Amino acid sequence: DDLNYLLKLGAGSIGGAVVIKLTDLDNAFLSLRLKPLSMESNHPYILNCTRNGAVDSQVKSNPRNNLIYGQRHCGKGRNARGIITVRHRGGGHKRLYRKIDFRRNEKDISGRLVTIEYDPNRNAYICLIHYGDGEKRYILHPSGAIIGDTIVSGTEVPISMGNALPLSAISSYTSRKPYALEEACTVWEGVLIDQKEESTSTNMPLGTAIHNIEITLGKGEQLARTAGAEAKLIAKEGKSATLKLPSGEVRLISKNCSATVGQVGNVGVNQKSLGRAGSKRWLGKRPVVRGVVMNPVDHPHGGGEGRAPIGRKKPTTPWGYPALGKKRVISCDTFTKKNPFVANHLLGKIEKLNMRAEKEIIVTWSGASTIISTMIGHTIAIHNGKEHLPIYITDRMVGHKLGEFAPTLNFRGHARNDNRSRR
Repeated sequence: DDLNYLLKLGAGSIGGAVVIKLTDLDNAFLSLRLKPLSMESNHPYILNCTRNGAVDSQVKSNPRNNLIYGQRHCGKGRNARGIITVRHRGGGHKRLYRKIDFRRNEKDISGRLVTIEYDPNRNAYICLIHYGDGEKRYILHPSGAIIGDTIVSGTEVPISMGNALPLSAISSYTSRKPYALEEACTVWEGVLIDQKEESTSTNMPLGTAIHNIEITLGKGEQLARTAGAEAKLIAKEGKSATLKLPSGEVRLISKNCSATVGQVGNVGVNQKSLGRAGSKRWLGKRPVVRGVVMNPVDHPHGGGEGRAPIGRKKPTTPWGYPALGKKRVISCDTFTKKNPFVANHLLGKIEKLNMRAEKEIIVTWSGASTIISTMIGHTIAIHNGKEHLPIYITDRMVGHKLGEFAPTLNFRGHARNDNRSRR
């Protein structure tokens, strides 16, 4: 009855398929609070009307028992002896781990996206895939994928959202033809299906957005798996493909490694407000307390009567180390060099003159350069703050600095005293 009512709202048919406008469908759901006919019964139409409500595109569903299992809660920040090693962690709601298919080893078998579910173990959504051979697996939800979409993994599959394929040869991008919104969305078993035209090329073009990237062949996807993450395929050379990761790093990966086309869903997760402190505690994150309000036994800043200062020259960490812009003491080993320092331009000029067997004055500003054996017999003009002084290099000067033979002007005091003397 609900579907018949929706069909009376002005739905038509194109090529034998029933078509409903998205606006009419949304208005009908909002007015009647209907439940759509999905692949599994009793899936309510989720409305984003509460602070902690689900996202509009999410379909609420209980996870499958054969794809979940319990695990030891190891995120409390304690070690094997129960001592806190990482602060601000602990508590949180109980979780069941969802087994995610990061290998995508169902090769050349089409699968249908059935549900889009919340996963408490990650900030990205997951979706349940029913494959043609009866296998059911969870994968990360690609951005823009809806219920009813078809995905497939293999070596020669179309480059469309959610498909997994190797980083193979690069070809020119095949543009998609324009299509009307009414022609792209059809109703199949009461669920909207996106029938937009896909690229039939089996080669991944330059600039393709990908996620779930393998580092080692056969080990499973390891890169770009968080919500909203995407990498770019920018080049291919030999047996390697060049990728630009979400962090900005440019990395070479074997072109035989697989990746999933598209971007990970739940893009705006970092823009959502949790709303209250309890939501933070559900995630297993404890409060961050200032050290100045603690006791002296808990923090070096603690103690005192009322709003007392920290009582130190500089702020410190809870373990007594300098914090917040500490002045670092650089070891003398940092300045120790095996070879003497010689300016590159000076060394290049000397090598050219030695090759041509010529002698001419070499002008330089580098008084910190060390005199080496190749400089013997050359005349180097060193600036002393006022002019360049020509110095003839002998064997007795090897090992000394050039600035030692061109002393600067007499010291006239610091800036304040110098200005007074000039007046």
